[in-house]
Amino acid sequence: MPPTECLIEARWIVPVVPDGAVYENHALLVRDGRIQDLLSIPDARVRYANVERIALVHHALIPGLVNAHTHAAMTLFRGLGADQPLEIWLKDYIWPLEAAWVDRDFVRDGTRLAITEMLLSGTTCFNDMYFHPDATIEAAIAAGIRLVSGIIVLDLPTRFAQNAQEYLHKGFAIRDGYRHESRIHFTLAPHAPYTVGETTLRKVARFADELGLRVHMHVHETEREVQAFKEQHGCSPIQYLERLGLLTPGLLAVHVTTLDAADLERLARARSSVIHCPESNLKLGSGFCPVADLRAAGVQVALGTDGAASNDDLDLLGEMRSAALLAKGVTRDPSRLTARDVLRMATLDSASVLGLEEEIGSLERGKAADCVAIDLSAPATIPCYNPVAQIVYAAGRQQVSHVWIEGQLKVREGRLLDGTESTLAERVNDWRERILDRLGVDSSTPDPAPLAGRR
Repeated sequence: MPPTECLIEARWIVPVVPDGAVYENHALLVRDGRIQDLLSIPDARVRYANVERIALVHHALIPGLVNAHTHAAMTLFRGLGADQPLEIWLKDYIWPLEAAWVDRDFVRDGTRLAITEMLLSGTTCFNDMYFHPDATIEAAIAAGIRLVSGIIVLDLPTRFAQNAQEYLHKGFAIRDGYRHESRIHFTLAPHAPYTVGETTLRKVARFADELGLRVHMHVHETEREVQAFKEQHGCSPIQYLERLGLLTPGLLAVHVTTLDAADLERLARARSSVIHCPESNLKLGSGFCPVADLRAAGVQVALGTDGAASNDDLDLLGEMRSAALLAKGVTRDPSRLTARDVLRMATLDSASVLGLEEEIGSLERGKAADCVAIDLSAPATIPCYNPVAQIVYAAGRQQVSHVWIEGQLKVREGRLLDGTESTLAERVNDWRERILDRLGVDSSTPDPAPLAGRR
């Protein structure tokens, strides 16, 4: 049995709360999965002399990272359709592939791969939107990671459901089946205003209000999408959501790369949240989320990776760096979106938009012991004068050494403790061969494009 009590000693502890705090040569006491104390190492060794100690002499200890938006199972499509704009990427690559392949087995194996990648890079909670969410939930429970599962809704038929009513019926049945799992939470997840019609969105708004569920949705992803929507509906998607009663404090608007002053004011007035996915937006050429302006207006902005099919990784350390550098470049102001800001976005702010800020997101007494240790002794991260800046601007995910979720050690010395990595690789490579074989493409082809119309 794992110990119910341990003392994690670190060169630096960055608790996120209080804002800007960095404690050097401190220790975190964990008891029964929760943080009980935070104090200097000398005091801890006296006060808790008989408690097992884990000494991390070159490490920074931070809260577990929270990936506020992803499509976990899409790891199995990683790299397909590279260097294409969003519309072509979706219509010629992703949607045909999903129609052919996405069943429960695909989602289970793709999510297992995603969870492995996320744990090894310090993510302890993720907010997901995809088909067959029960398979995602089962993979998350098996791994012991936290999950916010989206009850996905579209007006388009897929292998998971044929219409909006079936999506909702299946989603609510899955929610009922896992309602007693403490690490599993739910949102309503209508895909986007351009894939879900008015009748369905009004129904989603009603369910969200009645059940107290947040709404997780792609909003204003590209300028072209927003312009086409205005031509069809006579208003922006954000105005449209406001009319339908969906622009509320419970809305998690993903991407938001195109935003005029009026829509920014609407988001701020409604106290809706935005989830920024900088690397996916860059790779798809979707644009730049005006993070600095949103934050200045009081809009809470969280951080996500999007799916690995459009990123192509699930590395929140990399997203922090990209978010910070982008904000500085877009505003031409190096003081905008500091290292401290993006660390908070990837931890407490992401937890907050998901409604989990009382449980995770910072290293505070009484909270769950979701912690990540980053070894800052590598050549790229010495000398270390400012550990937060070093984590954001210099460290890589390979420097994540230890990961705990609710006090349970999941990663030690950079390796998963469940021993599934080798068998998982075999499953993933089998999926690759099957997909390429079905498409009639030789496995040595670097980019089998385009895929639309192939069977």
